[in-house]
Amino acid sequence: MSSIHPSAVIEEGARIGADCTIGPFCVVGAQAVLGDRVELKSHVVIAGDTEVGEDTVIFPFAVIGEIPQDLKFRGEHSKLVVGKRNRIREHVTMNAGTEGGGGVTRVGDDGLFMAGAHIAHDAQIGDRVIVVNNAAIAGHCVLEDDVIVGGLSGIHQWVRIGKGAIIGAVTMVTNDVIPYGLVQAPRGHLDGLNLVGLKRRGVKRSDITALRAAFQMLAQGEGTFQDRARRLGDETESDYVREIVAFVLGDSDRSFLTPGG
Repeated sequence: MSSIHPSAVIEEGARIGADCTIGPFCVVGAQAVLGDRVELKSHVVIAGDTEVGEDTVIFPFAVIGEIPQDLKFRGEHSKLVVGKRNRIREHVTMNAGTEGGGGVTRVGDDGLFMAGAHIAHDAQIGDRVIVVNNAAIAGHCVLEDDVIVGGLSGIHQWVRIGKGAIIGAVTMVTNDVIPYGLVQAPRGHLDGLNLVGLKRRGVKRSDITALRAAFQMLAQGEGTFQDRARRLGDETESDYVREIVAFVLGDSDRSFLTPGG
């Protein structure tokens, strides 16, 4: 039932779902699994042990599932799992995982990965994530749901970016970012909250007010950043603030971008 252009190369063993469209000069490797209604526009490479979820569209010259750009990689088995309904634009690269990172790179559902974006080995990308043109997500990063990464930005390896945060264009992020945070400047600073994103999602005014108050407490309260977060957890009734508290108190291999620093 799928439409496959005569010039496409589908290696023996590849599994192609129903009603897929595979355009000219695409290459689909032997271990690839394409869900129903996946569309490969043209000149797309699907390599390695890679799963692509249903209704995902991949544009020309994207390379999905190739081996990681990691000198420690020695050919061990690893994979890439891409969720449903993603839009993966021209020249995007998404790499498989490594043994040291758990072996799997994961991309959630309903994402938009604009031209030239890079998702490195062992990254864990949530749902509805937008990575703008030529932004790069390094190895082992975690981007929670609804994160936006601006164009030409770089996320350092092992960094976590919390749910609903936004990273401005041309920004280097070297430390964890709290949920709903706003980060900008060449060396990223936590300058506030992603108020535009919160309003677009229909978050109640009372929760936005609670988030504003929480941000001020994190910025100006007594004690360490983690101490302030613990006090927030004891005092707040907002689920959104509790997400920030859980994120700050969770396991991390890096420190945090803190308000004003």
